[in-house]
Amino acid sequence: MNRRRFLGIGASVLGAGALAAVAVPSAALLFTAGRPGRLLASELDLPEAFRVPLPVPPVLKPVRTDGTTDYFEITQQVAKLEIVPGVRTEAWTYGGSFPGPTLVTRSGRAAAVKHRNELPAPSVTHLHGGHTPADSDGYPVDLLLPVGSPADTAQGGGMPGMQGMPGMRHAAGRSIVGERTYTYPGKQRAATLWYHDHRMGFTGPGVWRGLAGFHLVQDDEEGALPLPRGERDLPLMIADRSFAADGSFRYPSVDPSLGEPGVTAAYANGVLGDVILVNGAPWPRLDVDRVRYRLRLLNASNARPYRLELDPQPSGGDALVQIGSDGGLLAAPVAHDGIEIAPAERFDVVVDFSRYAPGTRVRLVNRFGSGRTAEVMRFDVSAKQVNDDATVPDRLADVEALDPSAAVTTRDFTFRRSRGDGWTINGEPYQPGQTIATPALGAVERWRFSTDLHHPVHVHLDHFQVIGRNGADPGPYDAGWKDTVDLRPAEAVEVLVRFTDYAGAYMLHCHNLEHEDMAMMADFTVQ
Repeated sequence: MNRRRFLGIGASVLGAGALAAVAVPSAALLFTAGRPGRLLASELDLPEAFRVPLPVPPVLKPVRTDGTTDYFEITQQVAKLEIVPGVRTEAWTYGGSFPGPTLVTRSGRAAAVKHRNELPAPSVTHLHGGHTPADSDGYPVDLLLPVGSPADTAQGGGMPGMQGMPGMRHAAGRSIVGERTYTYPGKQRAATLWYHDHRMGFTGPGVWRGLAGFHLVQDDEEGALPLPRGERDLPLMIADRSFAADGSFRYPSVDPSLGEPGVTAAYANGVLGDVILVNGAPWPRLDVDRVRYRLRLLNASNARPYRLELDPQPSGGDALVQIGSDGGLLAAPVAHDGIEIAPAERFDVVVDFSRYAPGTRVRLVNRFGSGRTAEVMRFDVSAKQVNDDATVPDRLADVEALDPSAAVTTRDFTFRRSRGDGWTINGEPYQPGQTIATPALGAVERWRFSTDLHHPVHVHLDHFQVIGRNGADPGPYDAGWKDTVDLRPAEAVEVLVRFTDYAGAYMLHCHNLEHEDMAMMADFTVQ
């Protein structure tokens, strides 16, 4: 992108006056394909690709059920895992594995998930994409303190890692020692969700060290469709990481003990790893039959965006048939040659491996990567004959379209870097308890997001619908109900959102985790 093209886009997106008011970053930052972050090289010799079988996270069974609710228990604990073959890595885990166990719940049934913190630091668990009451949403200062912590630490202060960035007002939140139960009422449609750490100032290192897992919601509408299921319905958590010489996760914290938040200045725009993990395995491989598979793609990287393609492409292209987005099924399938996926986004796609000759080795590649980060995993197509009873219908689901004319107000949110080291929304760094908007329950609102650099914007509580990008139609990856939308440098996106069921304080933030930890968050209060 040349300078004239950039300025033309900036003026059309923000308006000439608004563009002048924004602290436009240097060309050296903007004109590098618009992608964030800095590569942190591993100190280990990296393993060969496509040697490790793809692991699939185990499904967590409820400890009990009753007429309305399924009850689950997860212990957050340190575990030594063999991620790189032959090397042991200390990870922070949900239940002793990375990713954590997959929760499968049903729309219309509540899930009560009790977390026990046996980590050496506080934690906060957020169900990303969950339609959740405020007290179970994972507000960043609602800390779950480690088992055995002194009771008075729950009142705020007194324990390393309980503060946010410098200058951020501290708020104690609803802190609890030892165990906390998050209640998810299940008032939402089938969707691919995920859960992860959300502690103020420390989300980046918490997720990097392993605190992430899938949460899949099922319902009757989706269950009635002839989509791939069982072993052919695969959750794929894609995440980049770097490793130190001793096998530990390498991360550029200003304080390796995590007593103080933040990363070193060189990594303020995001941390990129040089090892691509899928379900916690480096560049894995999977034997597939010549049938359709459903791939639930999740970008769980801190900052790295991907353009995912199959190589080779099948004859005729359209290899990735999108059936779902962050918030569940689309109204109708959308075919892509490749999918661009920002941190925290999910795309459910169907791949028909019968379009490949037996014995074909099909790589899932990352066109935004280079060197080793340009490869993700490999599918090895079997020669055996297998019946395929799965199809992708022309119509998938009834998806309500929000009406722009019903919007009762328009709100603007500008995401940009401050003149210091922090990141801001509407010029302000995050202050817990300081509300940036007060939407009313049940009202449709138009929210407009604009950026200086690259920011994936995430909204809690309810999904939204993208109605415009840069003054034109939505982009090719904006379909369906979204909870995270990708904005590139000097972009603007308009969405319609309607918050329902639950009042209280919720979050709006960038899902580049280094940006989030350096204060690119804001509260909004639903009334």
